[in-house]
Amino acid sequence: MADSALTLALNQQISSLSDLLALLKDELSAIAGRSGAELKELTPKKADALNHIQKQDQHIAQLLATKPEPDPFEQQLIEQAQNLLLECKEQNQVNAHAAHQAQLSVKQLKDILIGAPSSITYAADGGIQRSDNTLVRNLKA
Repeated sequence: MADSALTLALNQQISSLSDLLALLKDELSAIAGRSGAELKELTPKKADALNHIQKQDQHIAQLLATKPEPDPFEQQLIEQAQNLLLECKEQNQVNAHAAHQAQLSVKQLKDILIGAPSSITYAADGGIQRSDNTLVRNLKA
């Protein structure tokens, strides 16, 4: 009976991890499309999925503690879940990098629009030399 409970729990965990991976891919699409509304919609779903996975993981750990060693089929399911978890972690890192790059792009655009220095370099004497962005400063609206 414990074997079937473990198999069921592992299959549920695999399903949950697959759902999380799909959410992460949707999140990347929202980041790339700069869709704030979609990101706001995905954030609570992602948090719920992570909480659910954590609870399932604790349940699986309890089931594994009651048996000396999982059978070969259960071991395959464990490895499949671990591989999915690794994919989720990698996708999350990709998403974080994409979000950071999007944030930098927005900052650069803002700096151009408000007339912040467009480049900072070192002068011959070792001091900082700023090249002013006169694009916005010379506009009269």
